[in-house]
Amino acid sequence: MRLPASLAALLFASSSALSADLGPVEPLQVNEDLAALGKRLFYDSRLSGDTNLSCSSCHQPEKAFTDGEPLSTAYSGSEGFRNTPTLANVGHRVNWMHDGRLGTNLNDVSREMITEDYIMNMDMRMMQERLKQDPIYIKMFAAAGKGEPSNGGARSALQEFLKSITSAGADFDAGNMSAAAKRGYELFTGKAGCSTCHSGNRFTDDKRHNTGVPDNPAIWADPLRHQTYVAYAKFMGVENYMNVREDLGAYIQDHTPAAKRSFVTPSLRELTYTAPYMHNGMIATLEDVIEFYNQGGGKDTLKDKALKPLNLSNREKADLLAFLQALSGESFNQPYYVWEEDDYEYHVVSDWNNAKN
Repeated sequence: MRLPASLAALLFASSSALSADLGPVEPLQVNEDLAALGKRLFYDSRLSGDTNLSCSSCHQPEKAFTDGEPLSTAYSGSEGFRNTPTLANVGHRVNWMHDGRLGTNLNDVSREMITEDYIMNMDMRMMQERLKQDPIYIKMFAAAGKGEPSNGGARSALQEFLKSITSAGADFDAGNMSAAAKRGYELFTGKAGCSTCHSGNRFTDDKRHNTGVPDNPAIWADPLRHQTYVAYAKFMGVENYMNVREDLGAYIQDHTPAAKRSFVTPSLRELTYTAPYMHNGMIATLEDVIEFYNQGGGKDTLKDKALKPLNLSNREKADLLAFLQALSGESFNQPYYVWEEDDYEYHVVSDWNNAKN
């Protein structure tokens, strides 16, 4: 539920009132049986061609469904060229991927991740047959109203599970922020101007911006990452793709030069768990992110004109950090499937710490 206006006023009595579009992210309604099926699929490495990757390989719950790496892992024989984004509140998004190229629905996103050759490289006809060989899946598909295991049913189930991953427990939502965090909120919405792009209760405008983040040289220094980017750029119609040495970002949507090196504003929910930051993992800590924007962002001829040096004092930067930390909660605090190594039997644990022990 949203914070009542009266409560918000009390919480921010020494500052401006909480913006009307802020507050807890409302959980989406889900079909529990279908979401349970999707959860099991999410942790199942049989959804990748060589059975080495599951969705959870890159979207690890204890890291708010990221992987803690600057650039993601990829299918055997390749490596990723972007940072793994959090799945917290993913059901509320209007577009997906750092370049925003997917803007239909989570069902299509699941299909893209499973079938893309440098991600999970799965022939969905083969996946369907694998699912039919598992008696547990046969029961779960039937219980979810999907009949026998099928590709369409699997994608629907994954979508339902992803919709269930909702932020909860953040100090910001509970009205439990420190004095420093409250001052940071004032900076966030005022002098620092962060809320210009990080707006709404997910703290993103879902739009693309160029902030001058430098390219990650590992993409072109590592042959496996370079070949992955080449395959992506070729498929997206990038001219002279063999000689490109920059991530063109949202340019691939419409090939408008002004869109080069622009990327969709990331959510700030759960960000204490999702380092390193930016679309390519080039900024290691939240303190570094704050300093990056304090300097007015990076150097780029197409950088968003709204970005200017902020001239924040050390105390102001510390206050802003305290506010950003107050946006993280427990989006990952739910039961998880833990797979046995060889036979795909599994058990369910109540929290990730138990799963690791």
